[in-house]
Amino acid sequence: MYIVIDESGIHKQDGKSVIALVYIETNNLAKLEVLVTQTEEDLEIKPFHWAHTNWKVREKFISAITRGQFNIKLAIIPNPVKIDASMEEALRHLIVEKHINQILIDGSKPKSYSRKLKKILRDKGVSVKKLRTINDQSSPAMRVADAVAGITRYHSEKPDNQQIKPLYKKIKPKIEIIIQL
Repeated sequence: MYIVIDESGIHKQDGKSVIALVYIETNNLAKLEVLVTQTEEDLEIKPFHWAHTNWKVREKFISAITRGQFNIKLAIIPNPVKIDASMEEALRHLIVEKHINQILIDGSKPKSYSRKLKKILRDKGVSVKKLRTINDQSSPAMRVADAVAGITRYHSEKPDNQQIKPLYKKIKPKIEIIIQL
């Protein structure tokens, strides 16, 4: 099992923030990464990033990646976020598995974020050696988590928006749990 963690909106003072955990079975990681890179090639885009992509490309990207094998767990947190306390509480509820190969987080996060996550993992009996920071440009799996976090945050703030509704509807079957703090 691989867990890829990304969040959206944690720097904002209003609205909501979303922490998205994308769960990928061990034998499906390579398949998902091939699907993502092939989709990006087909769409003739640089590595996908929710904030830097238009709605038409978002729609096509989501349609393609939802064919992949993964599950989603989400935490929705009102802003402003107290990053340490909110992250700790959310991750305590979302990470319940024991057989984890690796947890991948965006490498641009502060050291305190990584330390908090390591403490949570230790408390759950998971080796902190399994935590790895990565660059979203170098990890297709991280780009899936970025898309999920972006869709969910946008949908939580504007559920009636006609552009986000079909995208959220596509990822909804993959969502296992949503917690609201």
